[in-house]
Amino acid sequence: MKKIIITITLLFVYTVSTFGQTVNKTQLPNQKSKDVVSTREMDRINWMEFKEAVPSKINTVLLPTGTLEPHGVINNGADNTAPTAIAQKIARRTGAMIAPTLPYGITGSMQAYPGAFQISEEAYRPFVKQILEGLAKNGFKNIIILNGHGGGQTAVLQSVAAEVASERKVRTLVINWWSFASDVTKEVFGEDGGHAGLNETAFIQAIDPTLVHPEKYKDDLATAYPAAGTWSAVPFPSSIGLYQKGQGYPKFDQKKADEYFVKVTDKVAGLINDIIRKWDLAGL
Repeated sequence: MKKIIITITLLFVYTVSTFGQTVNKTQLPNQKSKDVVSTREMDRINWMEFKEAVPSKINTVLLPTGTLEPHGVINNGADNTAPTAIAQKIARRTGAMIAPTLPYGITGSMQAYPGAFQISEEAYRPFVKQILEGLAKNGFKNIIILNGHGGGQTAVLQSVAAEVASERKVRTLVINWWSFASDVTKEVFGEDGGHAGLNETAFIQAIDPTLVHPEKYKDDLATAYPAAGTWSAVPFPSSIGLYQKGQGYPKFDQKKADEYFVKVTDKVAGLINDIIRKWDLAGL
């Protein structure tokens, strides 16, 4: 009987030991593999490591763009905070480096508010073009602009990106995250959003709740954007602009904010990967 017990015990120990060695050799599904670079951020990586990684290992770059302007009860730099956080969340999933955020832009009708900055199109356009050309020169084949600010800035970015793609033989993609994810806004919140509305406020709340000040909120901070050809006001009378009347007021629900952030970043990453896959498939 003792011999049987000893034999069973030894078999158990051997099995556990062998299993442990197998686990050590084979990575568990939820265990992250080592990245090909020490950091995905271009302003933090050393030039020698960059040379080894780009473009042989990484040929995609994410460029967050935004501006400084009022955003209801969230930070003035929300248009920078959002695309920067998206880039940080999806860089590894999309096989990309992250270029430093371009924090000043074409603010437009809210430039009169405290803390806002306005860069003219005449200055912005050539500056952005040289940045994109620099990214191309450094070996990036896929240049992805994650834009956090709309208005006239969107058209400029799209135009400049198209020019650089043609002239430098690279591939460019411009994404306005909030527009692209408008279906996610309705899915999570059951209504439309707005500038500094429930969607953008929730996105910032998910990134950093300390940047959100619900105690300062009141509905009078919001105005619905007018239908085309009805009226216009400069400066815009509210720092919260609603896409539809009666919808989009901030709710400050942390659980929904977190859900929204995950679904938006997943959708943006999915688009980038799909576009690059199809570029490659077409041999472009």
